[in-house]
Amino acid sequence: MTVAENVVTKLDIAAMQNTLHEQRASYSAHSMPDYAERITQLKALKQALLANKTALCEALNQDYGQRSEQDSLMADVLPCVMNISYTIKHLKKWMKPSKRHAGLLLAPAKVEVVYQPLGVIGIVVPWNFPVMLSLGPLITALAAGNRAMIKLSEFTPATNIVLRELLASAFDNKHVAVFEGEADIAAAFTALPFDHLIFTGSTTVGRHVMRAAADNLTPVTLELGGKSPTIIAPDIPLNIAVERMIYGKSLNGGQICVAPDYALVPEGKVDDFITEYKKQFNKMYPKGTANKDFTSVINQRQYQRLTAWLEDAKSKGATVIPCHENSRDDQQHRMVTHILLNTNDDMTVMQDEIFGPILPIVPYKTIDQALDYIQQRPRPLALYLMSFDAELQQRIKTTTHSGGMCINESVFHVAADDAPFGGIGPSGMGHYHGKEGFLTFSKAKTILSRGKINTAKLVTPPYGGWIQKLMLAFFLR
Repeated sequence: MTVAENVVTKLDIAAMQNTLHEQRASYSAHSMPDYAERITQLKALKQALLANKTALCEALNQDYGQRSEQDSLMADVLPCVMNISYTIKHLKKWMKPSKRHAGLLLAPAKVEVVYQPLGVIGIVVPWNFPVMLSLGPLITALAAGNRAMIKLSEFTPATNIVLRELLASAFDNKHVAVFEGEADIAAAFTALPFDHLIFTGSTTVGRHVMRAAADNLTPVTLELGGKSPTIIAPDIPLNIAVERMIYGKSLNGGQICVAPDYALVPEGKVDDFITEYKKQFNKMYPKGTANKDFTSVINQRQYQRLTAWLEDAKSKGATVIPCHENSRDDQQHRMVTHILLNTNDDMTVMQDEIFGPILPIVPYKTIDQALDYIQQRPRPLALYLMSFDAELQQRIKTTTHSGGMCINESVFHVAADDAPFGGIGPSGMGHYHGKEGFLTFSKAKTILSRGKINTAKLVTPPYGGWIQKLMLAFFLR
């Protein structure tokens, strides 16, 4: 790092620290925004988002080199709009204090749980869905009454400009602030003493984030990833199985944390599966890399990582099968889905999350063998089952662990506003989306209240009285 870069970094870190101080002071002065205020903020965000949807799609296309407008609208803009609408509809019910039972021992008393804003929420945003993964957490943070500081990815500069302007039009810096910068800025950001920190990214970086947060005892929500399997069961027609998973692997060029990472296919159906997959891929993207509906790999760095993984697999015995003859464009960092056969655990592509248009096929003889393969590996963010067998569906629902699951579908569970989203183990911790997001960014504070009658004196010293003996005998029976 040059002297000039070092000075800039120190100034950026100072700016983040000052902003956190200002937001904390703003929160302390008004720590419980009412329902009307929160609704006003959510509506302002929605209006700003809709006003900038075209600019966001154009910026995303610029950052990627080629990103389908439909991908941007469907996977970045629309989920945020729907999330805001859903939150507005349900927020009053979420904010209402929850009445609880005090129990006979504490009677007469009133117990309620009040949902109080935490304060300042830190949001770390990845490059693959920079709109949804910045505004999505922000929506629930605002719904819970918080302030927020957002660290955007350095790999989406054009989109960041639009997001910065969009948020500035709806909020002042004391309510929502945006920061950019390289890895050193991201590290400094995660080391700030936020009241909660939500990070979306790789498992490797997630470990560093959790260590940094630990110094401040900052609670974290980690949305990570992992190798999400797709089980193609013996009973399902292959055309249906492929139809239900191919969009999840093709959307955003496969650069999705919940994209199908590999497919477990019955041994005798592997060739037919590949034929069907290529057929449907060519129907969706008839021009291969020249098709504007297929999104590019984000940049040369990620493209070179993927091509290196393909070469590594090939050198170790894998068979590489592109889904279209127009398979790669090295200059424009574009790549169609490449199917891999004859893989093994020595290959990098079978060790790390792929995060791109590569699909390894793992043949299996029995369902038990397929399940053993999954259960011997780290718990993934998503698991997909293609089967109409109700008994098998129930078995896999109850015997496998993953952040979420789809049966005869892929990735769409993320769009369910009325359900939590989050990982498990190496694929993450905590939840957000909908009510669970509201709860994540709130302190559920228990409040016990008594009136003029004080029954607590019945259990205070001196001990050994007949009433105390009677109470213990009654409750310990």
